[in-house]
Amino acid sequence: MQKKSGITWDREVDARGLICPLPVLRARKHLSQMEQGAVLRLLADDPVAVVDVPHFCAEAGHDFLCMEEAEGAQSYLIRRG
Repeated sequence: MQKKSGITWDREVDARGLICPLPVLRARKHLSQMEQGAVLRLLADDPVAVVDVPHFCAEAGHDFLCMEEAEGAQSYLIRRG
């Protein structure tokens, strides 16, 4: 577990270097293996992920917690719904 923005996450997926739709597909795969309420940190540098990740969360019933710049990419925190 790590902390960023005061939020602890349970698993991290590094999708840097992957283009749409692969970051979202990686997030979906990992979230499906996690318990409800667990938090996933997704690292992605695909510019389309800024739109895709929140949309995926809304459609799949997950909570999009935040997005911030981190480690040369965007860090998305998602709570499994």
